[in-house]
Amino acid sequence: MKLLEQMTQLAKQAKAASRELARLTTAEKNACLGAMAEALEQNSAALQDANARDMEVGATLGLSAAMLDRLHLDDKRIAAMARGLCEVAALPDPVGRILDERTRPNGLQLRKIATPIGVVVIIYESRPNVTADAASLCFKSGNATILRGGKEALHSNQLIAQILVAAGQRTLPHFPDAAIQVVPTPEREAVPALLSLTQYVDLCMPRGGESLIRAVTDCSKVPVIKHYKGVCHVFVDAEADLSMAAAIVLNAKVQRPAVCNAMETLLVDQAVATTFLPQLATRFAEKKVELRCDPASRAVLALCETEHWKLKTASEQDWFTEYNDYILNVRVVDGVSAAINHINYYGSAHSDSIVTRNEARAKQFLAEVDSATVYWNASTRFTDGSEFGMGAEIGISTDKIGARGPMGLEELTSYKWLGIGTGQIRT
Repeated sequence: MKLLEQMTQLAKQAKAASRELARLTTAEKNACLGAMAEALEQNSAALQDANARDMEVGATLGLSAAMLDRLHLDDKRIAAMARGLCEVAALPDPVGRILDERTRPNGLQLRKIATPIGVVVIIYESRPNVTADAASLCFKSGNATILRGGKEALHSNQLIAQILVAAGQRTLPHFPDAAIQVVPTPEREAVPALLSLTQYVDLCMPRGGESLIRAVTDCSKVPVIKHYKGVCHVFVDAEADLSMAAAIVLNAKVQRPAVCNAMETLLVDQAVATTFLPQLATRFAEKKVELRCDPASRAVLALCETEHWKLKTASEQDWFTEYNDYILNVRVVDGVSAAINHINYYGSAHSDSIVTRNEARAKQFLAEVDSATVYWNASTRFTDGSEFGMGAEIGISTDKIGARGPMGLEELTSYKWLGIGTGQIRT
């Protein structure tokens, strides 16, 4: 019960803070963000001291070298966090936008305007920079935020939040203490306790691997915006420019294979498979990409095998798998409809692309693939807030209700209707 009481107090404070944040002007929010950016750099030494304690905890927990690198803060990364806050300050304020206006026959004026969501809980792993990114985006959109990072980053996260709030309070006397809060305990039971408080918490956004996101979704009683995984596809059509297709396929797989918008399955039309796949084999072998093939693609690529580069046969489960690694599924399909059917069955509704000169097939693919982002003659790697010109992003959603795709400031708002009358009554 003590833990529930602690989380309830945290959430109550956030709800009260959200009311105050909703009243801030754009100029006030931007001034606070500028002060917060300066404060992060001014406190670089203290942040690195706190982070050193977290690095010791991470090593004790047996974190991998890659995870320890994500956890580490140095002058360069702290400066990058500060720049991120300045970039958010430079973005248009999403609150107060007029989304729709209409006047009814009786003269009643209706206006739909963007408003803050309220209290947003962000649950994430390792990287302390997410604390500053998420806090700044929520603050600019008028939301109070409760941050729950991994236990290995607790000291870093707490200090970052303290620095941001202190800077806000130096800038605005009425800056609320609870605008940005970090869950103060590493206990796992804190998450379901916090996410049971539907009267105070409006939204949860988990950022991390599939297991984290599923665990949060399963226990939450508040709405959760999520994407479980990124099983992304590129389909090379019979009428593709094969040189363009090769460049797109290689970029989608090997530029950064560990990210959620990297390609996991390559689909190739049977009409060009014998020409296209061997062209890619040497490039994939150079990058040490393991290919898991269906029988048709394996037959085409069999002559390309070497002593050090062997093909594997794809299992049924492989088609559903997000590898985040130098592993790629390959399948030969009979036309665009077969590609669409494969993607809609095995995909994760994240990002999928068709490469073709044929406009009718491209339009069919764009219309029928049921994913958050669908491309024609472009890499799946563009699914990202900054690449979309949204500035920063707080995550990517594959949900169909609410935000979908990269989530920036606008996606962190809701809306309400204003009705302006002159005494109208309904009859």
